[in-house]
Amino acid sequence: NPNISRKKYWLFLAGAVLSLMYWFSLPNPLFDTSYSTVLEDVNGKLLGAKIADDYQWRFPISDHIPEKFKIALLEFEDRDFENHIGIDFSSLLRATLQNLEAKKVVSGASTITMQVIRLAQKNPPRTVPEKVKEMILATRLELSHTKDEILKLYAAHAPFGGNVVGLETASWRYFGRNSNELSWAESTMLAVLPNSPALIHPGRNRDELKTKRDRLLHRLHDRGFIDELTLELSLLEELPNDPLALPQDAPHYLAKYLSTPKKGTRIRSGIEQSLQQKVSGIVDFHHQQLSQNGIENAAVLVLDVKKQQIVSYIGNTHSGEQHDQYVNIIDAPRSTGSILKPLLYALMLDEGTILPNTLVADVPSKFSDYSPQNFSRTYDGAVPASHVVARSLNVPAVQLLKEYGVPKFLHHLKKLGITSIEHPPEHYGLTLILGGAEATLLEITSIYASLANQMNAYNAKNPEASTYSFINFEHGHTPTTNFNFNVGSIWSMFQAMVDVQRPEDEVFWRRFNEARKVAWKTGTSFGNRDGWAIGITPDYVVGVWVGNADGEGRPELTGVTSAGPILFDVFNALPSTTWFKEPIYELEKISICPLSGHRAGTYCKKTKQEWVPKKGLNTTICPYHKSVHLDEHRMFQVDTRCTEYSSMITESRFVLPPDQALYYQRVHPSYDPLPPFHPDCSNDQLSSMKFIYPFSNSNIYVPVELDGNTGRTVFEIAHRNPSTKIFWHLDDQYLGQTRDFHQLSVSHKAGKYQLVLVDEYGSRIEQS
Repeated sequence: NPNISRKKYWLFLAGAVLSLMYWFSLPNPLFDTSYSTVLEDVNGKLLGAKIADDYQWRFPISDHIPEKFKIALLEFEDRDFENHIGIDFSSLLRATLQNLEAKKVVSGASTITMQVIRLAQKNPPRTVPEKVKEMILATRLELSHTKDEILKLYAAHAPFGGNVVGLETASWRYFGRNSNELSWAESTMLAVLPNSPALIHPGRNRDELKTKRDRLLHRLHDRGFIDELTLELSLLEELPNDPLALPQDAPHYLAKYLSTPKKGTRIRSGIEQSLQQKVSGIVDFHHQQLSQNGIENAAVLVLDVKKQQIVSYIGNTHSGEQHDQYVNIIDAPRSTGSILKPLLYALMLDEGTILPNTLVADVPSKFSDYSPQNFSRTYDGAVPASHVVARSLNVPAVQLLKEYGVPKFLHHLKKLGITSIEHPPEHYGLTLILGGAEATLLEITSIYASLANQMNAYNAKNPEASTYSFINFEHGHTPTTNFNFNVGSIWSMFQAMVDVQRPEDEVFWRRFNEARKVAWKTGTSFGNRDGWAIGITPDYVVGVWVGNADGEGRPELTGVTSAGPILFDVFNALPSTTWFKEPIYELEKISICPLSGHRAGTYCKKTKQEWVPKKGLNTTICPYHKSVHLDEHRMFQVDTRCTEYSSMITESRFVLPPDQALYYQRVHPSYDPLPPFHPDCSNDQLSSMKFIYPFSNSNIYVPVELDGNTGRTVFEIAHRNPSTKIFWHLDDQYLGQTRDFHQLSVSHKAGKYQLVLVDEYGSRIEQS
């Protein structure tokens, strides 16, 4: 019969359409709402949270439901939850009869599944059509979700009073701990609260809420879920008072996620809550001392080298809004001060330009228009390269950078991960090594952690591990992945950094067997605006910055005195660590001249064997030891023009340039300078004098004294033999003579002059 076939067709089509409508009736996603951004520590402990965009405290859906809450909730709301299909027909029939009898709604018969649908629909009016819709969607939800998933949806979106939404949020706001840690009384109170969330108001309805809770506790006891003692103790527990503040252990770290796709999600970090709280306490303690000197801000970053994780992140002090406490210092570019000096040292070792103790000039110097000074305003004449790091000497560091090259150093800093260096090399010049560029605490700490990681990878015989990105940071930080040092150079750098003098409380650390070995370095920017300290062990790298977020400098602010004490207090809060193993196969034992630090040459009287990075084989032979000819009394240098060869005494002597020798001898009284040339011998082959001040082609600004008269300028030169008499001339005017101490005070009219000096043996130097 065609009519029957057509009818079946239309019935089938209608059924198919209805089935499709039913299947696609459930919104996707079910809940179109915003969530709080939740930050957890490495063990899942809450570090902090940010309120959702709709100003509700609503944590993202959890992956578990606490057993106590689940039992209490099902007993109170939906005892047959595990068995029905989203609709409890027996409860529905009972509720219908009760409502008809009362001629009003006195019972709802909503299952938990139906309540989830109602929550997802944002609580529409309680009409019959809406109720039917809830039931249909509830059955659909049951088809695509497990019972546990439905419970998790309910627990995450149920109202718990005010702007507290969800079980986890309520657990923290009312009881100050994770929902897994709640007692039976607390779990029971939260189970009954969504049914009447207004009851949580601390000023009213308290008795009613307690009555509902206690009634449910009795039901749990009657059904065998809790014993008599638990019931008695639970009934004695008080209800919570005002909502508690959520933990804020890492607010600056949390804030980093608020502009990323991670916003509104649950973030599991590598931070260890107990360590974070200890470090925060250390920063608070030191801030109390520092603030007395007008130093208001500080930041600390602790990296676990082996796990490649941030384990503590203190972005700023609790200094108040007036002192910019919300500024995340860890991500703020700041002047680097001297914190980059070890990297230059390691790069030059890596290329075979220097050896660990190669002498570097340490005298007053001028480079074009740049005249750096050591922090102490003193000079040693010449210092081992390792001392440039250990003592943080500025002038020798600039000498090294000039030799290495600013463009090359800048290139490597970028490869190491410093992103805030945006200008060409000529913009920074030689100031680059003393704080002329900016970097963030995260970048600096990550670089040194990457070097520690390379050492660990080498010792573990896993060189590929050294190329891994140190921090897989979700916020867009560029990791240090594309530059590797030779581990021999890293080892030498760390050894130099171990010798950096520690703060007062740590000065005698070597006397204690249990003292922690730490390679560390400080930095202080120009104007005392930034104090840095970086510390390195095989397990941890700690970075500290201290200063004022607004850039105000303070005379008392230095890396050693302000950041250093914080750094060592943080290390004392960390687990004990060992030290790096010496990478013997990346070092070479060679003969070294102990006075110059260079490879020993023919004229080096004393030598010693020393392990150096392999590239050190490319360095030059000692240039400071020379073979010299002296007269028989060793009073003059001579040659065959004035002395018979048979009368000469030939010796190997350690000889520094005159300007270096002047300062070197003050620090090393045993230094034996060369005697002058005999008056009858030519001395063209070796300059005996060198200007200390003024520099060549320099402008001299003469001070005005308090009485209004023009002041005087002090000129200074160095002579290889200080006891030599020197005659001073300015143009054609004779100024005077000096002996032993070669300084002369000069006062003259403005103009251009030629300074001419002649010693008693006829040696002459000039400078404009």
